Amino acid sequence: MKHTIGYNEPLFENIKHIDDNGNEYWYASELQYSLDYNNWKKFEKVVNKAKKICKISNFIVDEHFIEIAKMVKSNSTPKRKIIDYKLSRHACYLIAQNGDPRNKGVAKAQSYIAIRTMQYQQTQNEKIPYPKNLTDLYSLNRVAKKANVNNFDKFNDCGYKGLYNGETANDIANRKHLRYREDILDNMSSEELAANLFMITQTEAKLKRDNVTTEGNASKTHYEVGQEIRNTIKRLGGTMPEELPTPKKSSDFNLNML
Repeated sequence: MKHTIGYNEPLFENIKHIDDNGNEYWYASELQYSLDYNNWKKFEKVVNKAKKICKISNFIVDEHFIEIAKMVKSNSTPKRKIIDYKLSRHACYLIAQNGDPRNKGVAKAQSYIAIRTMQYQQTQNEKIPYPKNLTDLYSLNRVAKKANVNNFDKFNDCGYKGLYNGETANDIANRKHLRYREDILDNMSSEELAANLFMITQTEAKLKRDNVTTEGNASKTHYEVGQEIRNTIKRLGGTMPEELPTPKKSSDFNLNML
């Protein structure tokens, strides 16, 4: 039987389970259909890829992807054992980010799960300082250069315009009373920085995935990614980035890494 649930925001939270210790988790077999995967073998490949990335990122894989066995029965066959996973929120994020973007469920889930994961982890006590060298931004600029971007200020302004409702880097710096536009990322709360980090990493991924080769298309991509993240924050009822307070000191904040 083909499942046609389709992804939507409440669905992800509705298929969440809570164990006896109050820990939340999701079953891979349920997440599968919310991401529009009707074939378990194809979905399991995405799960395995997410597990590898989890390991590379120095997370304990078995804590985020707990393999379990289930006995299932259909109308025409006796009970049989299948492999499933109990997934953490972080595992769901990794799976969504590595899913096939041609699946409507995956495309819609990517920004939603990531933003919600960031918001959720901000309520936890696992504080990990964000490196000041901003390697993700540099990585994006390297990819943009391969896409024939020459005016990097204009390229990055496109992302800011999408995320900040038309504001450029200079506009944001002026609003925050900063001397230089380069100081923006060092003067954000963890919530604002998380949204910007997500914009940076997703723009880089999309430039690579779509094989963008012109400056115009690269700038358009950056704007659209920023705008999509802004729309997701709005749908969640969150505070718009330009309305978030600026910490008094750049050392006052931490980013809860995923």
